[in-house]
Order: sequence, then structure tokens, then C-alpha cells
Amino acid sequence: MMAAIHLMLEKGLAPEDLDAITGVPMGHPKSASFRTGDLVGLDTLVHVVDNCHASLTADEDREVFTVPPYIREMLKKGQLGDKTKGGFYKRVGKDIHTLDPTTGEYRAKGGSEDIAKACKKIGKTEDPRARVKALVATEGLIGDFAWQALSKGLAYAARRIGEITDDPKAIDDGMKWGYNWELGPFETWDALGFAETVARMKADGLALPGWVDKMVAAGAKGFYDGDRVWSPEKGDYVRRAADPREVTLDVLRKGGAPVLKNAGAEAWDLGDGVLGLTFKSKSNSIDADVIKMIHDTVDKAEAEFRGLLVYNTGEHFCVGANLFAVVMAAGQKQWDGLREMIRGYQYATQRMKYATVPVVAAPFGMTVGGGLELCFGADGVQAALETYAGLVEVGVGLIPGGAGTLNMLWRSLEGVPEGVEIDTYAFVTQVFKNIALAKVALSAEEAKAAGFFRATDGVSFDRARQLWEAKQRVIGMASTGYHPPSPRAYKLPGENGVATLKMMVNTLVAGGYASEHDAKIATKLAEVLCGGANGHVGPNSEDKILELEREAFLSLCGEPLSQARMQYMLQNNKPLRN
Repeated sequence: MMAAIHLMLEKGLAPEDLDAITGVPMGHPKSASFRTGDLVGLDTLVHVVDNCHASLTADEDREVFTVPPYIREMLKKGQLGDKTKGGFYKRVGKDIHTLDPTTGEYRAKGGSEDIAKACKKIGKTEDPRARVKALVATEGLIGDFAWQALSKGLAYAARRIGEITDDPKAIDDGMKWGYNWELGPFETWDALGFAETVARMKADGLALPGWVDKMVAAGAKGFYDGDRVWSPEKGDYVRRAADPREVTLDVLRKGGAPVLKNAGAEAWDLGDGVLGLTFKSKSNSIDADVIKMIHDTVDKAEAEFRGLLVYNTGEHFCVGANLFAVVMAAGQKQWDGLREMIRGYQYATQRMKYATVPVVAAPFGMTVGGGLELCFGADGVQAALETYAGLVEVGVGLIPGGAGTLNMLWRSLEGVPEGVEIDTYAFVTQVFKNIALAKVALSAEEAKAAGFFRATDGVSFDRARQLWEAKQRVIGMASTGYHPPSPRAYKLPGENGVATLKMMVNTLVAGGYASEHDAKIATKLAEVLCGGANGHVGPNSEDKILELEREAFLSLCGEPLSQARMQYMLQNNKPLRN
């Protein structure tokens, strides 16, 4: 971070330029450099940097740990970041302003549009290795800056071998676990090309330790070779110490081909009688191919396996439905096709829910909208601790349409014994708030507290062990006499409940906290959750609620303001309030 900040000042770049380059394109978090500083706090940042400068008296790069004068001045003014509502960045009304290093004053968002545009494009590449390689290969200022910032850090990491560890993997793991990097320094080096990077570093005059030269002389292709890592001490590759719980999907899959596959997903034999379903769509979104594969995979699991595990790879478990497909269908008024797609996903999650073998989902990262609906259809969940779960469809002008409205409510009521008469309004109200306010749980434990996951669901603290732990959950459920749940029906509040929830929403509209269109969406949601106008007359079947959910979703797809929200989300990746 400090090396990048000094380089930014030397090259005359804006803070926005630095963050555009050192964030996602470099395989680092979106917070990049300055936003990370604001999150941590400038007082903490400066304290750490000063401590490094005072302590590392023999470090060849000691002067990197020199705090620039303008940051010292920020510290004096109490501009400490998020904790003081202003640091390197500051919210002014609805806008984000940036502290200009040259003037010490805040200004409107600036930086190079060309840098922002190019880095945003690079950042869309899913594979971090390809992404960082493309960043450095970019001609001009972006590629040159990225190379200088990265290469110094890579060489520095190499020089620490023998001082703080003998193992390159230990440094890679430390940087990934501690700073949420997608690639550690030596993994990044391999991604850029080991020998090419060494040659370019030497041409730039960067000092490299002798063990790297020995690697080149030995013809090593990189620091990693499959499950082996280069040992500077032995001068050869050694097999990495393996925790049997830290298995990847590639290792666990049996056979040379999937059991089932189509363009959107594939199912593999994971051994021990477990079938594994994995999406292949962009960001693991749900489309027609994924929906068909869910149905086919459950059929196959029931016929030939003892359990099913839904496990995806990538940055996020599932970001929900393919919004582009919904927008296209709505824009072309293909209502029958859209209705069939919605119905298909509703009954795909229901098919999982009532499968004769246990189904376990392993969510992580963004698990929103249709992704969470998928988890509702699973009999068990083994979530990564860092899971962000919620039904967020109102942000794009819709309500949950994949049985999420039904299953969120039914999940809240499943502890009620069969035959017990209760007033369901309190349960309906809480579910209504979660969906209408697009509540997102910020961890798996928070998701359990919100009712998105069950209290009995598992949480994997270490993401590397999640696949193994999720598979064990499938095996455990199958080994202890699994039986699918029986369908339930509940008496719901009906028209009185709808009227009460509408009053709540109208109060928010009157206070300026919600728009008229928000109220329309919320009313549709209330009608579904209350079982329609006659929901209080008698028990409501799941099929009835699914039909109400489906029709509400479709009607909102036809609303121009909802279509505007969907299009805005696709174009800007953030919600539109209209």
C-alpha cells in the first residue's frame, strides 16, 4: 500500500486512479488502497507504518514506510476515515468526494476516465490470474504503473524467504487470508509468467535472492507445480502438506466426465454416493439451463445416489436469476415464456425440497435472490462464514419469484406443530420486513438469526474446508435415515393482514422513506404473504402461494418503473430508486 501511494505521488496520478488499478484488476478487494485505509482508520494505518519504520532498521526498503506529509496533515485534522465520516474519501450529500493530495482539500470525484474504464473492463475477467496478467500487459500508464507496483512487492516477498519463512506458500496464504487477496505474491508471479517476470525484474534493476536464480537455472516453470511448491531450502519442488479436509472440486470429482451436463450446469460423482451439482453460468446466475439441470440432477440423485450437494465455485455462490433474460422477455412481452421460466424455477426448488434423498447447499459470498431461494429448497446448508444472504428482488422492482416468498414464510412457521392454531400475522410481518426492506445478512451466523438459514445449519469458518464439510453433511443425513418433509398448509392473515401491511407502507411513503412504486411492490408482496384476500378462510397450500407469487412477479415485470429498475441495475450494478 505504501509503495503504491509513493508511486502515485511520483507519477502524478489521482487517488481514484490508484484505487482503480490496485483493486479488483490486481486480484485485490474492491477497497483497493485508499478505501482500505478509510476502513482501517488513518490513525491505525499511520501507527503501523511508523512502527515498521522504527523497527525495520535493517530493511532494504525501509524508506517505503515513510508517511507522506499530506497524510500526516490529515491525521492532525482528525480526518481518520470512516470513523470520522471523512478520510481519503468523504460523502457529501449523495456524492463521494476525494481528498486531493496536492491541495489537502476535498474535491468532486476525479481521476482519469480512461483508467477507470479500462480497469473496470479488466476487472470483469473472472479468473484472477488472467485478470492480473491483462492488467500488467495493458499498454501505457496503466500497465507500467501496475508492473512497478507489483514487481517491487513480488521481489520484496522473495527476499523475505529465509527471514520470516522458508515456504513461499506461507507468504501467499498469509496475504490471502489477512488481506483478502485472490492471489498471493508468488501465485501472482506465476500468473505473470515466472521466467519472463524474473527477466523483466532484472532488467529493471530489482534485487532478487540467489534462490530465484537457482530456480531459473533448474528450469523451473513457476513456484507452483500442481500440488507441489518450490522449496528454496531443498532447491526442488516438494509436495505441499495437505489437510484432507481442504479438498477442491477438481480433486473430489470421480471419472473423466460429468454424470450430467448442459450449457448452464453440470453434475459430477463426488464419491461416497454423493452427486454434486455445479453451475457454469456467469456469476453462477440462474437461467433456463440451470433450472433444467436442477430437475434432471435430482432425478439422477434419487435413482443412483444417496444424496445431492449443490456446490459452486467462483467469487459468489449465486447472484440470483439471469436479470438480462427477464428484462428481454418482459421487453418483448413474452409473458407465457416468462411465466413458464418462473414456474420452472419455483418447482425446481420444490423438487429439491421434497427429494427422497438429502440435498445440501454450500453457499458463500453473495447468496442473494434466487441464490437464497436455492438454499431454501435444500434440506441442509453448510455455509461459509462469509456469506451475504438476502432476498433483494425489490431493488430491481420485483418480489422473489422462485418460491422464495413461500419458503421464507414456511421456514419461519416450520416449528409450529401440526394442527396447532396460531395467529400467523407476526410471522408474516417479519418476513414482509425482511423482503420489502431487502435485508441482507452480513455473515452466515447473521443469516441464521434472520431465518434465512436454520439454526441447525452448519457454518464453515475456513472456506477451504467447506466442500469437505458440506459433503460430510450430506453423508451424515443420508446415513441417519433421511426422510423428506411433508407439505404443510397454514391459515394466513388474508385481507385484514394486507390492509395492515399497506398502512405500514403508506406511512413510509408519507415520510419520504419509500416511493409510490415501492408501495406497489410491497402491496403485491403483502398479498402473497397473506394468502390473498381469502387467506384467512382456511389453510393455504403451497401451490396456492406459489401461484400468487408467480402472478405478482409477472405483473411487476410488466410495470415500466420495474423495467427501469432492472435495466438500471444491469447498466450500473446498483439499484435505482424511482
